[in-house]
Amino acid sequence: MKPKSKKQSGLTRALLETAEDMHRSGILDTASLDKITARHRPADAAPARQPLSPQEIRRIRARTRMSQAVFARYLNVTAGYVSQLERGAKHPTGAALALLNVIRRKGIEAIL
Repeated sequence: MKPKSKKQSGLTRALLETAEDMHRSGILDTASLDKITARHRPADAAPARQPLSPQEIRRIRARTRMSQAVFARYLNVTAGYVSQLERGAKHPTGAALALLNVIRRKGIEAIL
């Protein structure tokens, strides 16, 4: 069953318009604007999971200072799969891709 999307109230529209105006004038940075608009975005307009290159996956893991085996444990995959992702032999999908995007955006602490 598809969840009903709520109609935006006048207050929500005013809030979003004000936030966009503040962003255009330089008072509000992009990250803050994204945070505000994400809270009021309809459920069916969730941000898409961005595909990651093998180099990006390696950089994400390197930033966490984890071995492939430890990193794999947090992603609930095998160390061999992480190795394949970093070599470009496979591309992440599903939950692994979602977790990698969360770690890329917010750091490993977001899933610990």
